[in-house]
Amino acid sequence: MEFFKSTDKIWMEDENGRELAYVTFPALSENTVEITHTVVDDSLRGQGIAGKLIEELVKELRSSGRTAIPTCSYAKAWFGRHPEEADEILGSI
Repeated sequence: MEFFKSTDKIWMEDENGRELAYVTFPALSENTVEITHTVVDDSLRGQGIAGKLIEELVKELRSSGRTAIPTCSYAKAWFGRHPEEADEILGSI
């Protein structure tokens, strides 16, 4: 499973370059992003792809020293189920 990354998005593509899943996290400030959307194509649902996207985002945030404010309902629920991943990642709303 290959993920592609930009400054505000992590995504997956199929072999034709069609985007199948993504998480968006635009910057609110130099050190804080807002997790706004987590989207997975119907063809990939139920395979844990959304969780893997958030895990990749957590790695990215840790390596860059940024914090996140999750406003996406999936991201909020994911961090609720994985409080050990929230430590220094989550900023205050």
